[in-house]
Amino acid sequence: MTGQDAVDTADAADGGAPVSVMVVDDHPMWRDAVARDLAEAGFDVVATAGEGAQAVRRARATSPQVLVLDLNLPGLPGVQVCKELVGTLAGLRVLVLSASGEHADVLEAVKSGATGYLVKSASTAELIEAVRRTAVGDAVFTPGLAGLVLGEYRRLAAEPGPRTPDEPKAPQLTDRETEVLRLVAKGLSYKQIAERLVISHRTVQNHVQNTLGKLQLHNRVELVRYAIERGLDDA
Repeated sequence: MTGQDAVDTADAADGGAPVSVMVVDDHPMWRDAVARDLAEAGFDVVATAGEGAQAVRRARATSPQVLVLDLNLPGLPGVQVCKELVGTLAGLRVLVLSASGEHADVLEAVKSGATGYLVKSASTAELIEAVRRTAVGDAVFTPGLAGLVLGEYRRLAAEPGPRTPDEPKAPQLTDRETEVLRLVAKGLSYKQIAERLVISHRTVQNHVQNTLGKLQLHNRVELVRYAIERGLDDA
């Protein structure tokens, strides 16, 4: 990879500034290697951490765009780190990088707020691409795991929680916001949605952000579940 290629890989979609990343793993050699690979690819590695509580403190101090997070951490587990930070730290997205490919671990991580899940057998190129996509809001999973997550959403959608009589009416989305939401629920990336609708990547992001605000949701994971509960993925 050339220097210019590295910068292109890590540039933020909206302004060309390098994507800021924090790496959390309790194995120093692995943590340092991941941080080095990401830095060489042009990302701005703003911090690293080796245990959960430390990760929460440093993330709040540095406000990274992407948190590359191991699950098996001393003290505070990775899923708890997700719960502590996602939704409370503006703009943060979490990419889990774990040795475990167990379905229970994947589902727990996603329910805790992780945007994507990659197993540690992934190549450096796959990791770099996953971090780049996570930064722009795409849900990235090791092949085979995305279907598992969508299947769980559908199972949960089949068991809706009780509705209260005075539950407020769902906010009104525009036709284009609904169209984008439907494609997000089908698992398309922002780039694929932009190509399908013949609009820019930035316009897709704006529609998603507007929809999140209207629905009072925090991330793409919650957005996909909302869409599936309403059958938009089958429309």
